[in-house]
Amino acid sequence: MTLEILTSDALAPLRHGFFTRKGGASSGVFHGLNCGTGSSDQAEIVHINRTRVAEAMDTQLDQLATVHQVHSADVVVIEEPHTGDRPRADAMVTRTPGVILGILTADCQPVLFADPQAGVVGAAHAGWRGALDGVLEATLDAMESIGAKRGNTIAVIGPSISQRAYEVGPEFLDDFLAEDVDNSRFFIGGKDDRMMFDLPAYGLHRLRNAGVRDAEWTRHCTYSDPDRFFSYRRATHAGEADYGRLISTIRL
Repeated sequence: MTLEILTSDALAPLRHGFFTRKGGASSGVFHGLNCGTGSSDQAEIVHINRTRVAEAMDTQLDQLATVHQVHSADVVVIEEPHTGDRPRADAMVTRTPGVILGILTADCQPVLFADPQAGVVGAAHAGWRGALDGVLEATLDAMESIGAKRGNTIAVIGPSISQRAYEVGPEFLDDFLAEDVDNSRFFIGGKDDRMMFDLPAYGLHRLRNAGVRDAEWTRHCTYSDPDRFFSYRRATHAGEADYGRLISTIRL
């Protein structure tokens, strides 16, 4: 099956992609393009999937840089892909041509950044915790440290869980209100004491407040489209033992 790669006109002509689960070699609950080395999928199958991604990005697997994601606001500057242990971080930036930045998600926001004028790109994993703690702003800071300007930077949020599928409890809301009472705008009432959280809208708010030139969401919900996307929350609701990870990539 052919890979399905979602792209954004805003990031053109840079080579980039939000890969769906289609076109991969994995089976069972991982059926499709599972790129998560931290999953319980067969390592050799994940290797095949990641190789297909690198080829789709017109390079080799050894040029794919990923990090050990920990829901932090930490960012690393990549000059060349790591050959040893991956750094613990949730975002990367580079100005090195040919290096692919790859972020793994399964409901959290994958965010691709580019300042085409400066020749700097970035990629961030922004779940609710990372976004609240400032991973998007930290990515922009790191891009500026290697020559980018946020006023020239484009940011695109890829497939993420949407508000209609993201039920949270009152303590979750409290964390956001403690940061800014105006964050209440990203919540609507759910059943009983539950709330529904709009993660992509919150991500766009943080990006626009940070001063990017343009920010958009592809408007794909990971939870609601099982044929195309992996979803941690959907797998949990279904009682599945594990779940696949989507990959989103960008390169100069």
